[in-house]
Amino acid sequence: MQRNNITTKRRIRMENYENLAKQQRAFFLTGQTKPIDFRINSLNTLQNAINKHEKEILAALRKDLNKSEVEGYATEIKIVLEEIKFSLENLKGWMQPKKVDTPSFLTGASSVIYPEPYGVALIIAPWNYPFQLAIAPLIGAMAAGNCAVLKPSEFTPSTSKVLATLVRENFPDDYIAVVEGEVETSTALLKEQFDYIFFTGSTPVGKVVMEAAAKHLTPVTLELGGKSPCIVHSDAQITTAAKRIARGKFLNAGQTCVAPDYILVQRQVKEQFLDELKDAIQDLYGEDISRNPDFPKVVNEKQFKRLSTFLKDGTLYFGGRTDSSRNFIEPTVLDQIAWTDPVMKDEIFGPILPVIVYDELSEIIEEITKRPKPLALYIFSESEAVQDQILSSVSFGGGCINETLAHLTSPYLPFGGVGESGMGSYHGQVSFDTFSHRKSVLKRKAE
Repeated sequence: MQRNNITTKRRIRMENYENLAKQQRAFFLTGQTKPIDFRINSLNTLQNAINKHEKEILAALRKDLNKSEVEGYATEIKIVLEEIKFSLENLKGWMQPKKVDTPSFLTGASSVIYPEPYGVALIIAPWNYPFQLAIAPLIGAMAAGNCAVLKPSEFTPSTSKVLATLVRENFPDDYIAVVEGEVETSTALLKEQFDYIFFTGSTPVGKVVMEAAAKHLTPVTLELGGKSPCIVHSDAQITTAAKRIARGKFLNAGQTCVAPDYILVQRQVKEQFLDELKDAIQDLYGEDISRNPDFPKVVNEKQFKRLSTFLKDGTLYFGGRTDSSRNFIEPTVLDQIAWTDPVMKDEIFGPILPVIVYDELSEIIEEITKRPKPLALYIFSESEAVQDQILSSVSFGGGCINETLAHLTSPYLPFGGVGESGMGSYHGQVSFDTFSHRKSVLKRKAE
């Protein structure tokens, strides 16, 4: 990128996190990150770097998660390139001070809200979409005029290495830095004082992040998870529902924070739905999925062992085959599941789909609402009354009607959780807003 008077400095030793935070803050205080030209140049540089390293990114995703080039590009690269494009097209408008009304008793006064960057942001990324979920919040931080320290996941080391190379080739450490390392690295970074923390990961770790942020009164965004229900009502288009649920659930081997975690299907259409779901899975991945070279793997042995214990729950309807030598679990559908089964206790985060039958909407609404608020919820129904009943009764981060996952691809829809599934949101303008402080100013004439 054009460095805009950035002084070339020796590379900061990555283990000296206090020095890194101080140097980024010192650079931020020069004001160089604030002009629109700097932000546009930075985003263009990031865009060009992603295009340049496309093959390396895809190869790393294949190595870490066995993602095919098609899936890797669509879910990790294309989505962030679209985010950059949207930001570039709209950044000028987002940066404009906003005039708002002033109370009549404040005569001769006007009111303006100025968006300003927080300063130095810490972004901690997860392993399931290790490129997308690192770069997407970084785009927001850069668009808003911040410096940033990015901590990729240690569980996807190949992608982490590519991220580090991409950033270090194009940005000085006192502006954007990547810090690789194990959990101790994240712990050490959280001891330093940042102006904003953006974390994507599990709810238990999110609590640790928030506790660390509280020591410095640092604002946070927590993108967490939870058990996202998928409701299939009797009036749904069953074939369409099965195809869209299979695609949304088993993408990335179910290791998606907003994947349908479990199915709630009305009794009278259960058998038809399960038949269609089986066909949809085989249409996507073939009749012998163990031979499909492009079906993603479970990220590591620990997660493989955790997921394998769930295969004993309920009745096996489809799938269930495993291969520990390559952390492979076949797309699996479990029938006759009870709310008390182990698979229903925590977020699954894998290619296992439990199915629970219901008779009346009221019974499942009661079950959902007495549990932690989910990150996502999906409704398959042609009835607006059914849709409205669920939407008005259940709190959740976001979701879809007659579709899965698609809401997170729209830059016009804020993406985030509620309650135990997270706080704060991002994507599109909301990413800019997340990394910006809204500074309120009242101007009054001197009399």
